[in-house]
Formats: sequence, structure tokens, C-alpha cells
Amino acid sequence: MTAQGEKAGVLFTIGYERAALQGFVAALKAAGVATLVDVRDQPWSQRPEFRRDALRQHLLEAGIGYVHIRALGNPKEGRDAAKAGDVEAYRRHMDNRLASTDGQAGLVKAAGIAREGPICLMCYERDPAHCHRSRVADDLVARGLGVPGHLFA
Repeated sequence: MTAQGEKAGVLFTIGYERAALQGFVAALKAAGVATLVDVRDQPWSQRPEFRRDALRQHLLEAGIGYVHIRALGNPKEGRDAAKAGDVEAYRRHMDNRLASTDGQAGLVKAAGIAREGPICLMCYERDPAHCHRSRVADDLVARGLGVPGHLFA
């Protein structure tokens, strides 16, 4: 039995686009998220509060864990394809990333964390339909985790 009991395996996603840090953290806490899993290829942001080290500290103060798994991030080629509107190339790059040895290890790591308590996959885009984190969530669901819920801050 995990510390979270019956909530182990719960999966959420969230994007920080247009979110204020306080509302972002409040949404995670309200959902009972134990660990935020940052699935950005590069955990950097033009918004300093969402850069890896600052975000980790804010979450720690709120009682939420933080883990960055680069292998689950959309690679530069995929981001470039998405910006250009080439959905097919974007999906191909993301599929290749997740099928790689590193991608598979990242999925195993995220699934293990989720089995300890509720996790939330985080990236930038507000709408999960336009973000690779939905693709990552689908792979985690295929590994036996629950259907993802999407949080908005």
C-alpha cells in the first residue's frame, strides 16, 4: 500500500501557458497531486517561476514532489515541426522519442512514480490536445494507469 493508498496510479496533465504560479500550484494541490512530472525536453521557461529549479522549490514548499524526465519531452525537431504546422512530422518525432530506449525508460520511471501516488504531467501548452503530454499520458494509460484528467490553472 502506498502513502496515497487508493489514489496510486492517478494521472493528470497540466500546462502552464497563461497560468499564474499561485493558481497553478493550487490546482495541483486541489487535485491531490503528489508529484509533478515535468515532461519538457528543456525545463526552461521565459517565465522564471516555471524554470526547473524555481518550480521545484515552489512545489517543495507546497508539499508536492518534482521530477524532470527529459526523455518524455518533445524533441527540438518535433517542436519545430509543430510550430510549422506539420502535425505528421511532429507525431513521428514524438513517437520515435517515446519508442527509443531512453523514452521507454522514461515511461517506466513515470509509471513507477505514479504507482506511489497521483502524478501530473506538465508542459507549456494549456490545451492538452495541442501538447505532446497527451501522447505521453496515452502511453502511461496503456501501462495500466488510469485515464488522465486535465487540470487548468
